[in-house]
Amino acid sequence: MTAFPDRDELESVPSAGGSARRQAGFPQRIICLTDETTETLYLLGERDRIVGVSAYAMRPAEARKKPRVSAFKDANFDKILGLEPDLVLTFSDVQAEIASELIRRGVTVLAFNQRSIAGIFDMIAVLSRIVGKQAEGEALTDELRRGLDAIAESATSFGWRPRVYFEEWNDPLISGIEWVEELIEIAGGDGVFPELRKCGKARDRVVNADEVVARDPQVILASWCGKRVKKEEIAARPGWGEISAVRDGNVYEIPSTCILQPGPASLTEGVRQIHQVLARVAGLDIARELEPVERITLL
Repeated sequence: MTAFPDRDELESVPSAGGSARRQAGFPQRIICLTDETTETLYLLGERDRIVGVSAYAMRPAEARKKPRVSAFKDANFDKILGLEPDLVLTFSDVQAEIASELIRRGVTVLAFNQRSIAGIFDMIAVLSRIVGKQAEGEALTDELRRGLDAIAESATSFGWRPRVYFEEWNDPLISGIEWVEELIEIAGGDGVFPELRKCGKARDRVVNADEVVARDPQVILASWCGKRVKKEEIAARPGWGEISAVRDGNVYEIPSTCILQPGPASLTEGVRQIHQVLARVAGLDIARELEPVERITLL
C-alpha cells in the first residue's frame, strides 16, 4: 500500500515553470484572473500569495501593483507561466478557454462559477480552505452576513418598495444576474424581471426595450461592465420618457467594480449604494453609518 506523506513532510512540488515550492500543502503562488478572488485573498490577509492579477483588478488599490496577466476573456499565457503559479483562479464559462489552455500547459486551475449570494459565500469558504485560512474565512462570511442583515433591517423602514430595472449592458439590453437581483431585494426594492434572475448566461437575460416600458420601473440602476453609463442615452430611448424612473429622474449608475464582481465588493459597497438610492426614492434619509458594512477592511 502506498504511504502518503503527512502535510509537513511534503517535498517541493514543481510548478508549470519548474521551480515554485508548495509549503505545508497550500498553494503559495496564486494568480487571480478576476477581481473577487483577489479581494477575498486580501481580506483573508493573504496578499503575498498573489503573484498575478487581471488587468481589471481594482480592489484593493494595492492589488493594481501586482503583475497584470489577463483581460477577462484573454490571457497572456507566457507571462502566466513565467510567474510560476501553483494555482490559477478563474471565473465562469467566459474564461473556460483560458482555463483549458492553462490546464493543457500543466497549470493547476480552479474555476469558480458563483451566480448568487449563497454561491459567493461558498466561494469564500472554498478559497479560505485552500489557503489554510478556514477560521478567517468563516469570520469574513459572518461579517458580510451581518452587513447584509443591517441593510435588510434598514429597508424595513421603507413605506413602499420601488420597482427596479437593473441594466447590466446597453446593447443588447441585459437585465440583472441573480446576485444583483438578490441584493436589490435586500436593499429594499423589487426587480421587474424576476423570471430572468437565475439565467446565468447574459444572452438569456436579454430584454426588449418595450417590455421595460411596460413594466414601468420606478428606479433604473445601470452598470455597464467596463464602461461609463450614459444616463441621457437611457432617457432618450424611444418611449422611455413614459417610464416612471425616467420621468422622475431616478436613473442611477452603480459602478461595475462594486456590483458586477461576485464577491465582497457586491456584498458591501454595491448593496450599500443600491440601498442609499432606494432610500432616497422612498423619501428616507439613511446617511447614518451602517456599522456591519463599514467594518469590512482590507487587512
